[in-house]
Amino acid sequence: MNLVRDDTATITCPVCDVAFTPDGRQRHCSTRCRQRAWRQRRAAPVEPLVTRSDTVYACPSCDARYHGIQRCEDCNTWCRRLDPGGTCPSCDEPIAISDLLDADQLANPAITTTNRREVTRPKMKPGRTPRPNPIHNS
Repeated sequence: MNLVRDDTATITCPVCDVAFTPDGRQRHCSTRCRQRAWRQRRAAPVEPLVTRSDTVYACPSCDARYHGIQRCEDCNTWCRRLDPGGTCPSCDEPIAISDLLDADQLANPAITTTNRREVTRPKMKPGRTPRPNPIHNS
């Protein structure tokens, strides 16, 4: 007798390890186990959440700063993200880029010229439509 086509044999469910008699090409003992097996096969891989090592965080309670660490070691509270940054080369304290630059240095210029005849405008936000240019007939 060929065991591959033996419909009277009992098989074990691969999900819950229960022996059952299959009906046709049935591989799982119940719909519940069949759905669970499908979800396990199709599950998206979970990537670990990694803190950004170039981000500076500040504790809202004690104002301690951390480089790449999101939880305050003294207060045991979650820190808020300041900006990208690193450690100061002279004192090894965490420092954010926004501490080094003024607000006007961080802002993007409205219009930048790359050539005398060419003017580039900043890109529009998604979902926005540009205003029509006025037509001058002189």
